[in-house]
Amino acid sequence: MIKRININGRDIGDGVAPYVIAEMSANHNGNMNAALRIIEEAKKAGADAIKIQTYRPDTITLKSDLPDFQITDGLWAGRTLYDLYEWAHTPWDWHKPLFDHARQLGITIFSSPFDSTAVDLLEDLNAPAYKIASFEAVDLPLIKYVASTGKPMIISTGMADAEEIHEAIDAAREGGCKELAILHCVSGYPAPAEDYNLRTIPDMIARFGLVTGLSDHTLDNTTAITSVALGASIIEKHFTLDRNGGGPDDSFSLEAAEMAALCMGAKTAWRALGKVNYGRKSSEQGNVKFRRSLYFVKDMKAGDVITEDCVRSVRPGFGVSPKHFAALIGLSVIKDVQRNTPVSLEMIKGPCVA
Repeated sequence: MIKRININGRDIGDGVAPYVIAEMSANHNGNMNAALRIIEEAKKAGADAIKIQTYRPDTITLKSDLPDFQITDGLWAGRTLYDLYEWAHTPWDWHKPLFDHARQLGITIFSSPFDSTAVDLLEDLNAPAYKIASFEAVDLPLIKYVASTGKPMIISTGMADAEEIHEAIDAAREGGCKELAILHCVSGYPAPAEDYNLRTIPDMIARFGLVTGLSDHTLDNTTAITSVALGASIIEKHFTLDRNGGGPDDSFSLEAAEMAALCMGAKTAWRALGKVNYGRKSSEQGNVKFRRSLYFVKDMKAGDVITEDCVRSVRPGFGVSPKHFAALIGLSVIKDVQRNTPVSLEMIKGPCVA
């Protein structure tokens, strides 16, 4: 089992905080200044990486009006695939400025390539890792080509069944990938939380033995943060400057404050998991004195016998434990006792209270 991979010096996997990827996708809406700002806002929000997508319409589909290429429902209904990708793509001549900007800011940047020419471009930019999108998880030649770079890879598994996931993993291994992660994903835009079946994540970890995460297309952060409790080491969410910006992906993307909340919430959830620990926690130490204990509630003289109405279990905790209540009944005090004082074993005559 692979417990960790490393992208650009950051360990990802078992024993480290979840790796949060802000997916720019098409949310620049054709404006490079917006793309630069998205990178800046992702850094401010605390994301570990910004991810873009590298394709042109002609590298991902065919220019055709035939029914096969028509989108008839969902967010992009009424467009052809070519029209959608012409609208949504990140121009290739933007890539170097975007990579340079991210590196200057100190946030990792990498991309999803959609054909071999995209991989070649990204290699020229020394991309530190690659992501295979869910729709390309069945493109085994592309996976092998990406794997041949020797860079860490993340494969999203939306729409893929267990056999197809195995095939994608095998292709990456055959291509030479040594550091591989997979993402549980539902390829709906947006996708309802009930479709996510997050219990699949621990099964994926056990079944495939890889660093595993979540590519989340729900409209809030609940699903993503919950996934951390089930073992997700990576969280990917679409990120935009303005959900009402009118772009192809804006409507199901997080804005800056929500991305910051995700980064904080995911790391808090991971810290809260901790380890199996039945011991007293550091934050509890100051409250131990307020636990229940036994107190005398009557004035007593030396030699008096303790009856049930002489002692009560109350807060605070300076007396003996309430578990000794029954053992105290019928014993005698060896010195005068004032009410509202804690019971201590030094006051009692009789068999030792263990």
